[in-house]
Amino acid sequence: MTIPLRPTTSDVAPIAAAPVRGALASLSLALLLSSLGTSIANVGLPVLAQAFSASFQQVQWVVIAYLLAMTALIVSAGRLGDLIGRRRLLMAGILLFTAASALCGLAPALWVLIAARMLQGLGAAVMMALAIAMVGEAVPEERTGRAMGLLGTMSAIGTALGPSLGGVLIALAGWRAIFLVTVPLGLIAFLLARHCLRDGERSSPASRQRFDLAGTLLLALVLVAYALAMTIGRGSFGMLQVGLLAAAATGTGAFLLAEARVKSPLFRPVMLRDPVLAPSLAINLCVATVMMTTLVVGPFYLSRGLGLDTAMTGAVMSIGPLISTVSGVLAGRIVDRLGAGNMVMAGLAAMAAGALALCALPGLAGYIAGIAVLTPGYQLFQAANNTMVMTGVAAGQRGVISGMLGLSRNLGLITGASVMGAIFAAALGGADAAAAAPDAIAAGMRLTFAVAAGLIIAAIAIAGVARFAGARRADAAGEM
Repeated sequence: MTIPLRPTTSDVAPIAAAPVRGALASLSLALLLSSLGTSIANVGLPVLAQAFSASFQQVQWVVIAYLLAMTALIVSAGRLGDLIGRRRLLMAGILLFTAASALCGLAPALWVLIAARMLQGLGAAVMMALAIAMVGEAVPEERTGRAMGLLGTMSAIGTALGPSLGGVLIALAGWRAIFLVTVPLGLIAFLLARHCLRDGERSSPASRQRFDLAGTLLLALVLVAYALAMTIGRGSFGMLQVGLLAAAATGTGAFLLAEARVKSPLFRPVMLRDPVLAPSLAINLCVATVMMTTLVVGPFYLSRGLGLDTAMTGAVMSIGPLISTVSGVLAGRIVDRLGAGNMVMAGLAAMAAGALALCALPGLAGYIAGIAVLTPGYQLFQAANNTMVMTGVAAGQRGVISGMLGLSRNLGLITGASVMGAIFAAALGGADAAAAAPDAIAAGMRLTFAVAAGLIIAAIAIAGVARFAGARRADAAGEM
């Protein structure tokens, strides 16, 4: 059985004469907002605990609720966009995110804030899934790489900007400002989407299919179980976490069996046999895990291991986002010029070198050198991988494939924060990272990034095997 990942001529609609810059601005802002929502609330947890007279375990659900909703529904959001129209659903997602942001900022009680954050996460799932899916309708195919590079830059900026922007807003205007600041940005994104994005995204076959509600619910339960196992223990694993992981594994099997039998599934398991898609999802997860490791371990190493004060730590941590801002669009241009497949390998090679540098090179200069190699490698990989996966995807599959890319990234971020954080904590011998000796912090840093380098090397191996298998298939097809 074949899968319609790549289009026939009738699937591909011509690029409309909509303003490309306005379309890209709309998609970029949507991705920026969804990423900003992931990181901006973390810095406000102590203030929220005080404002609502709540424990840390209670206020952490402000972060977890957003992450759970976005992760659990991102694939379903992409699929629904394929069925009812991506422009229409993206506009609805932006409005939902904006309204939920306003509700967060006006919340009179903690439970209202948590519920609003879940709605905000649902809007973010729609924006994250459909922003990448709509690149094919916003720009010509030969400019896909630079568009993906721009979106990658905006995603990185949103994730990295959250803590610093949140801290400034809380100091100036209180905790409500960290949510209200996204309201005007959301309205701008909506207006840009309304005026600059084009209609007619659906392919005819997809428009006649029904939405797989049962599959959506089952997949959501699986992803919620995994995300809870990775987040509520904060790096420690007990019987609850083991039970949640077992439930996630069992649910995954049940989901794949159910999807193989449904007439109009959320996605067909046979899609994972695609020689481009499955390896790209696995590699994307590994890469996101490593990038989250820099955000989890880096602050402890700089402050406790190297003895930098808070201002200097923040300045050094900003180097990565600054490099991302400069290198994202450039990476996209390189992908357009030299080809996505080659640049996936080049980006992974640079990331491996950066992770090894963070593991082996001591001191502040070694840390900066590692980040200076790792970050542009990540941007190059992300632009190339997204381009390779999304180029030529059939019109009726763009949303769900983009959602799967977003899901693999989110799962990688969750895994990096929990598993890699646990590895770092284990390397400290049970000591509290906030009070551990500098030598212990440095040893934990080396071990954690040795594991990170191993993950990237494994990703390179996956990419190499996939390219070899793809070449053999092409040769076999040519001989027939």
